[in-house]
Amino acid sequence: MNLSEDQILALAPDDASRKSGKDLANPAKWVSKGADTSVLWGECQGSGSKPYQTQIDLGNLAFKCSCPSRKFPCKHGLGLLLLKARHSKSFTDTQAPTWVSEWLTRRTEKGEKKTEKKDKPVDEAAQAKRQQARQQKVADGLEELLRWIKDIVRNGMLNLPEKGPAFWENMAKRMIDAQAPGLAAQIKSLGELNFYTEGWQTRCLDGLLKIYLVIKGYKNIDTLSTELQQDIKSLIGFPQNLDELKAQPGVSDQWFVLAKQVSEEEQLMVERNWLYGLDSRRYALILQFYVRSQSPAMSLTPGLLTDATLVFYHSAFPLRALVKEQRSTKKPAHPPEGYSSWTAVLDNATAGNSRYPFADDWPCIVRELKPVGFNNEWWLQDAEKNSMPISRNYGAIWNLLAFSGGKPVQISLIGKEKEYEPLGVWYNNEYKML
Repeated sequence: MNLSEDQILALAPDDASRKSGKDLANPAKWVSKGADTSVLWGECQGSGSKPYQTQIDLGNLAFKCSCPSRKFPCKHGLGLLLLKARHSKSFTDTQAPTWVSEWLTRRTEKGEKKTEKKDKPVDEAAQAKRQQARQQKVADGLEELLRWIKDIVRNGMLNLPEKGPAFWENMAKRMIDAQAPGLAAQIKSLGELNFYTEGWQTRCLDGLLKIYLVIKGYKNIDTLSTELQQDIKSLIGFPQNLDELKAQPGVSDQWFVLAKQVSEEEQLMVERNWLYGLDSRRYALILQFYVRSQSPAMSLTPGLLTDATLVFYHSAFPLRALVKEQRSTKKPAHPPEGYSSWTAVLDNATAGNSRYPFADDWPCIVRELKPVGFNNEWWLQDAEKNSMPISRNYGAIWNLLAFSGGKPVQISLIGKEKEYEPLGVWYNNEYKML
């Protein structure tokens, strides 16, 4: 896998790691280094007497390092990749040492154990009994949650800022006990609203209405379409069967990786990868969950095309997907086709909301957007002179202004309704993350 320096630096978890990785892309920093077709390794001399052992599985772009850093990838992994990109001929050693080969063997064995576990027979009677017990717990929990929402509306929302975090946390914990983790997460996010900013009432009410719709949908689930039934269950927290999903043919395409967003939730790292299919013209969200000290199952690099087959989760408006097969990765020859205007974006959003009224943020690509200032805010103006406000507290506005130079550029964004956040921009036919 040949990555450019920009693509390698896009893997950095933060600016400090990016800077340190650049500093380590120096042959003098490495005691040893080597590479073959599947793995890259090196020993980097740190402050201690023993050098840090860094290794990279090139097939899945997985990292491992003996340094104490909890970042992924760490600065040593970034530095080794950058060193390979800049001085590939210096990697003359092609015989992997024992500590590298053993790591690759463990990764292979781990994959085989997962396969063996899937092949074990399932006790269908016990599974049905557990499912029935959970459904009853969920039903009881939803009745309590419905009364809680009605009490908020009946008593008025103006006193919500005085409630404090415990008000939301207690109900979220109750939903965990009721085995409805999806609703627990939604309640927790409501408690994290800034109740001292303009418009919090609208955002809070929207969130409560969304939960109310989920509760009513579950109570009348037999009257809904099969796809919407799956949406209701997923929002509550019922998982979809991954084996059944992977058995579907899926959508094969050249998928452009628009962005990678990493956050920490409940002591887990949550990685959101936003993709766009060049032929299918479909957007996709690939979620990965892992412990901070571990690495994700696969690596998707913003700005690259991955030739892959995706399987979309059952939904009335499919967006979340999983990778059934990943074949190769390459640089794109030209930017993907995007929407021509904000009108086209909103028309698509309206069509989606008519089928799926629970949408959070979703991605889009829009051609010829120009950042403009108005009323002390930044807006994005399209070719038809229609404008949409950029998300408040957006931190990369000056990067966007520098790339655009006051001229229209093609931009990838994420958002909904009347607020969007730029993710990346095409500059001189190259995709640049913001």
